[in-house]
Amino acid sequence: MSMKKCIISLCFIGLLVLTGCFGGATSTATGGEVTGAGGRPFTEPTPYGMTLIKRGHLKMGIEKEDSLWGKQTPVKDISVEGFWMDETEITNSQYRQFVNYVRDSIIRERLADPAYGGDETYKIEEDKNGDPVKPHLNWKKALPRKPNEDELRAIESVYTTNPVTGEKMLDAAQMNYRYEVYDYTTAALRKYRMNPQDRSLNTDVTVNPEQEVWISKDTAYIDDEGRIVSQTIERQLSGPWDFLNTYIVNIYPDTTCWVNDFPNADNETYMRLYFCNPAYNDYPVVGVTWEQANAFCAWRTEYLLKGLGAAARYVQRYRLPTEAEWEYAARGKDQNEFPWEQTDVASEDGCFFANFKPDRGNYTKDGNLITSKTGIYSANSNGLYDMAGNVAEWTSTVYTEAGVEAMNDINPQLRYNAAKEDPYRLKRKSVRGGSWKDPESYIRSAWRSSEYQNQPRSYIGFRCVRSLANTTSDKSKKIKKKKR
Repeated sequence: MSMKKCIISLCFIGLLVLTGCFGGATSTATGGEVTGAGGRPFTEPTPYGMTLIKRGHLKMGIEKEDSLWGKQTPVKDISVEGFWMDETEITNSQYRQFVNYVRDSIIRERLADPAYGGDETYKIEEDKNGDPVKPHLNWKKALPRKPNEDELRAIESVYTTNPVTGEKMLDAAQMNYRYEVYDYTTAALRKYRMNPQDRSLNTDVTVNPEQEVWISKDTAYIDDEGRIVSQTIERQLSGPWDFLNTYIVNIYPDTTCWVNDFPNADNETYMRLYFCNPAYNDYPVVGVTWEQANAFCAWRTEYLLKGLGAAARYVQRYRLPTEAEWEYAARGKDQNEFPWEQTDVASEDGCFFANFKPDRGNYTKDGNLITSKTGIYSANSNGLYDMAGNVAEWTSTVYTEAGVEAMNDINPQLRYNAAKEDPYRLKRKSVRGGSWKDPESYIRSAWRSSEYQNQPRSYIGFRCVRSLANTTSDKSKKIKKKKR
């Protein structure tokens, strides 16, 4: 075997190990019988703040035309695998933890930089034996409580001062998070096999090994002026690393969305206080784009895997829900029109079931003016809060008029990570649930709306999901065989 083929084979085996294809003890066969290769059982603990949505079936969409808006919603019978879902929308407090992590990462990187004193203990580049390892930050070493002059410069470098008011604040422009995602689905496609002969199952077809195969790859870097440059490049397939995509995202929420979304309105208070004031800790984060929500999911995954040890290889990544998963979870176990049993939006004594716009110009009729604390309304039958109103929520699905009709009926999904140079119309993502500013019709579980992936809004937030590490634990009902 040539050295090149050997390296490719080792890379492929490494990918299989990463996805959990190998592991555990092998069985000892006796008497020449095949008894199977054993493995250590893995029981996935319930993720903090999440609830299990068991696999099931849904007639997705609205069968009759909307009487108020005259809008047709695609309808299809679909089935989805079980998954974990956040009980509430991601809050300001949770997202602020993400921002603080990025801030502290930058500080540690600079403390290890010779320009700021060069304390190499903040960055690990060698193992205990002195062998080189992939450089990574040392989170076990705390930031200095009484910094010297160089350390103070490193810490202060992530802050800025308002030139007019003199107010000291975090420099939002520096809050950039870099992450990588391996595209297992694209890598698995037959047309991208490393061995040209494996790209067709038809043995009568002669494959030209010299024929070029091109792939599309997302990459990003910081230019000399400190600006993020995101690119989608076309390159000739050369190896497994071509399916590793790199992203750099400025993750600070756009607090100005409160004044940009509502011209001729006095919303300066929300712009200045909503994300930073502890009084809003448990309110849903807003002003976060689809791209920033994906970056949060990537960071949350990284944060989780650090503490799991050997079990990390079985755990699936945090991600945004698909449009189908979101609707299936919102409708509850009885697939209701709203996340509650009634067809009305309020009880007989006038108590509303969600935070939305109950009347023309009267936002306060339900007890709220803008967003409300997460979880103050009753949960649906799946144990999920605020699946109607409060804030609308990003999904991972690209928005098309055809919707579910253009998707498979098992785990339906349409994904497209629009490149920067793509037409703007290709950057629309599906948004579900309606918000505090929307009327009754918009908060129905099947109602579809959209927003551009780089557009922050004061009425759009998100929650995360995670595929099950062990789908067999989501046991469906036993089907009894009928006697003939």
